[in-house]
Amino acid sequence: MATKRFENKVVVVTGASRGIGQAICTAFGGEGARVVGVARSDLAETAGKVTAAGGEFIAVNADLATGAQREAAGLIAGILKQTGRVDVLVNNAGIIRRAPAADFSEADWNAVIQTNLSSPFFLCQTVGKWWLTGGREQSPAGARLKIVNIASLLSFQGGITVPAYTASKHGIAGVTKALANEWAKERINVNAIAPGYIATDNTQALRDDAKRNQSILDRIPENRWGNPADIAGGCVFLASGDSDYFNGAVINIDGGWLGR
Repeated sequence: MATKRFENKVVVVTGASRGIGQAICTAFGGEGARVVGVARSDLAETAGKVTAAGGEFIAVNADLATGAQREAAGLIAGILKQTGRVDVLVNNAGIIRRAPAADFSEADWNAVIQTNLSSPFFLCQTVGKWWLTGGREQSPAGARLKIVNIASLLSFQGGITVPAYTASKHGIAGVTKALANEWAKERINVNAIAPGYIATDNTQALRDDAKRNQSILDRIPENRWGNPADIAGGCVFLASGDSDYFNGAVINIDGGWLGR
């Protein structure tokens, strides 16, 4: 039987209760990982999928909506107390608010930026600091810390009626590059995946709009919406040894959308 690539490794995934996050957890479970799923909602379904795939699952209920440094530090400290280490961090949790720019509320702006940009940065900061101040020395020789941020096509484009989401995803691309510049020499790989149009709760409104749905499909060379599993494989690659010379990359998995 082939060796599973993530046996004895701890993989932390935020936004793990459904959609892309759940698919990422399941994929790592299939590679033998000890998966720590973080979400504010119930994680029982994800736990079942990960264990069925052959992995171990640890559920952590936490709300990342404040975007606060203290909460991020506390979350990672709790995980480290339970697992002893973090080998991979996948910042997937995100929200979206839709309204014309002229009417976009301050409350919605702050909520999106805090969840989509501030929390991922402070989680990266905390895990990176752990690695730099002892985690690296406790790891096997040559081991690397892998961080994968979930960006978006709107890290490159402007979108329609989603100004805060667009700002947050442009920010994630920038943070990914900034951290890579500082940490590449420390055996930390920081990269991002920019999903295209994926069938999740966040895109339900687009799929329910027949005209908008068709216009999206008309531009995608694959001529279909992506599935969460389409993103999971990219995360596994960026967390594996096959990507050790990748740093600061933002890889679009979009069915060809950006190439059109």
